[in-house]
Order: sequence, then structure tokens, then C-alpha cells
Amino acid sequence: MALPPWEAPYVSVIVPVMNEKRTLARVLREASRVHPSTEVIAVVNGSTDGSLQIARSSGARVLVFDRPLGHDVGRAIGAREALGQVLLFIDADMVIPASMLRPFVAAVESGTDVALNDYSGPTRRETVHGVVLAKHALNSLLGRPDLQGASLTAVPHALSRKALETIGSPALAVPPLAHAIAVHRGLEVRRARHVDVGLINPLRIKRERVNSLEPLIIGDHLEAIRWLRANTDDRGGHEDGIRKRSMVR
Repeated sequence: MALPPWEAPYVSVIVPVMNEKRTLARVLREASRVHPSTEVIAVVNGSTDGSLQIARSSGARVLVFDRPLGHDVGRAIGAREALGQVLLFIDADMVIPASMLRPFVAAVESGTDVALNDYSGPTRRETVHGVVLAKHALNSLLGRPDLQGASLTAVPHALSRKALETIGSPALAVPPLAHAIAVHRGLEVRRARHVDVGLINPLRIKRERVNSLEPLIIGDHLEAIRWLRANTDDRGGHEDGIRKRSMVR
């Protein structure tokens, strides 16, 4: 009997995995329900807790690395291997129902190239976290204050195939850089849906005390700003107003 012709999946859901056995099966199950034509790509890296076996038994495409890569590099690798026209990015430690993920796919289907989580982080505090400030500052520099703190730094988010080709999968390893490239090159970047990842995945206080990710993520934003300057000018493409600098030179 002849096999039915192979068809590429429409949606690729990319999930970096490192020691996430507690939530992984549920995350992959919800990911598979996002669209009738979906491939789930699990990028299992540095896992020693049985996550690899869970990923393989789920039916996902599994990419295996014996050392930790970091979530962002895992996403970049998954994107490079993805076959879908819509790429949806989630994390293995947050169980998000398929019903909350589908709006990101729908946004891309409707013409959005980069569908962001409409999550700006906690801003109504006396002391605002440095990462939250960095996200707002980068969007302001990009001329997109309407995005507030929404960014490719936060999942879930989705990309069109056009966006992936414009940004390039290597840039996804530094999410603020990929975000800057997307906006600067005129892709349609929009906030698609609010998913309160701060509530779903609360701050790991113990980890933050000994190995905070804040300096890393702020450094990523500085890299994005450096790229923006290199591709515009010293003011990131912003005008100098009525200032006449030549008068004091």
C-alpha cells in the first residue's frame, strides 16, 4: 500500500529542555495541540534527570546535546531545524494551555511577523528590576514605545518564516538583538496576547542570589543597542532636534 505524500508541518513549536521532567510531558502535550499540523521540536541539552526519555516518548522531534546550551541557544538551534511556516517558542518549565498559545499562531496567520507576549513585567514598584527597565528602554530606542516591555526575551512568542529568514536563526541566541533586528528591518512586530509568565514561572530567589541572570540579560540588551548604533548612527537613528553641536567644536 502506498504511503500518503509527506507534507511539511504548518507550525513548529520549539522547546528547549534542561532537566524539566516535572513539567515536560504536560508542556509537550499542550504544544502538540496548538494546530492540526504541528511538529514539536524538543532541544534536550545537559539533561540528566530523564527528560530525554520523556521527550522521545512524546513523539516530538528530539535534538540532543550532552552539555547545557542555555534556553536562547536551544531556541536558535530549534529554529534552524524547524520546517513550519509559523515558529512558536515556549519553555519546558511552564505549562501553558494550548488555548493560550493559539493566539500567537493566529497573529502570524493574520500578517504579524513577530507575535510577542504582551507582558511588560512588574513596573509599578518603587524599585523596578533592571531587566524590565532594559526592555522598555530598548523599545523606546527602537521607536516602538507602544511595545512597552514586550520583547523576544519573554515566551511565548511566534515568528513567521519571513521573520526567521530576515533575522537569521543565529541572532535568536541573543533575544534582544533579534528583537532589534526585527523592528529595525521593518517586520510587523506586535503584542499578540498577555500571558503572565511572572505568575506561572515565579522568580527563582535562590538561583538569583548565587547566579543571577540579570547581568546576562542586560548585557544582551547592550549588545542590541550596539548593533542598532552600528546600523544607524551614534543616536540610533534619532534626530538631534535643534541642537547645533558644531557651535562648540
